[in-house]
Amino acid sequence: MQNPPPVQTGKSSTGLDENVASLLSYVFGWLSGLIFFLIEKDSRLVKFHAMQSILLNVLIVVLAIVFSVVITVLVLVLGMVSDSLAAIAGILSYLLWLLLCLVILILWVLCLIK
Repeated sequence: MQNPPPVQTGKSSTGLDENVASLLSYVFGWLSGLIFFLIEKDSRLVKFHAMQSILLNVLIVVLAIVFSVVITVLVLVLGMVSDSLAAIAGILSYLLWLLLCLVILILWVLCLIK
């Protein structure tokens, strides 16, 4: 049984391989995505990953803001009812925040690999 031929990757207009330029568009968040989106002229693959990097980072910021506002309001309201409930809500929100960060990290690594 023969092995399939290796996949040919092209060069981007930056002189880097498409795969390398695509990976680098995720490294510094939205900033590297924006840089590669603006300087890339030829490779649709690199432009796709650069735009995906920008949108992923915008999504992260929006989720962080929404999560922070919801948790702040929840802790303040529960604090008016009982200090114990506010403390429990604070601890749970911290654990949820850690879970959200883990999901974001996994998403980021998946984007780097693909």
